[in-house]
Amino acid sequence: MQVQVVDYTAKDAAEKFVKSLRDTGFGVLINHPIKQSLVESIYKNWQEFFLSEEKHSFAFDPEKQDGYFSAEISETAKGHSKKDIKEYFHVYPWGRIPEALKEEILEYYRLTSLLAAELLDWVEVHSPADVAEKYAEALSHMIKDTPNTLLRILHYPPLTGDEEAGAVRAAAHEDINLLTILPAANEPGLQVQGQDGEWMDVPSDFGNLIINIGDMLQEASGGYFPSTSHRVINPTGKGSDKSRISLPLFLHPRSEVVLSEQHTQASYLLERLRELGVKV
Repeated sequence: MQVQVVDYTAKDAAEKFVKSLRDTGFGVLINHPIKQSLVESIYKNWQEFFLSEEKHSFAFDPEKQDGYFSAEISETAKGHSKKDIKEYFHVYPWGRIPEALKEEILEYYRLTSLLAAELLDWVEVHSPADVAEKYAEALSHMIKDTPNTLLRILHYPPLTGDEEAGAVRAAAHEDINLLTILPAANEPGLQVQGQDGEWMDVPSDFGNLIINIGDMLQEASGGYFPSTSHRVINPTGKGSDKSRISLPLFLHPRSEVVLSEQHTQASYLLERLRELGVKV
């Protein structure tokens, strides 16, 4: 089963999109409302930021989890022992953001959050009745006024040949949140694992908007919507000397939102952050 590319403006977009999420954990939108010119400008401006020394003045706050995470303290995916080859910056509207980059990145955060609420409505409308009954509240209401939705600006640096053996840009993992919204990056490499265990490329043409299910939606739906493993493989040949910028928006409910009998958003997130080694 392949990840479906769905025209956001089509009459049956919601149905096709949710079916792709159900079948593969991923869906791809074209003709969506996020302007490519905005994405390209963010790629350019944050590339310059990651190449500057300014980034070190925004070193991450272990409690708030905002700011700059260097390659030395990057994540180790659950079940893996090698750190990912990446550095990144966590943007929250209430957090620290470089002043010159603030207006643009917060506008992107606002626009993608609005789209995310619409996509959650699509998911709920096309959930079977017995699955919808499991939602403690409307899915789109779970993110209303949430301070927890995270925009991560990722920088995968060019490969030098000195990387630790076995390390990749992003090892196979599942996301923690409800949905992740990701404009296709400026370089390929994103893959999703199918039900047969085989890896397939996610359609990543520049301008595509890639959406995938996170563990919290899997939890809230009683497993109906699968949080599937995905990874970013290392490039080969000429592609290895290029940086890769990526802009995933991780859609998180408010802390008190009940996901299941076992978890609220807060308890689930804390458990996963400890597994990732970024919180004690």
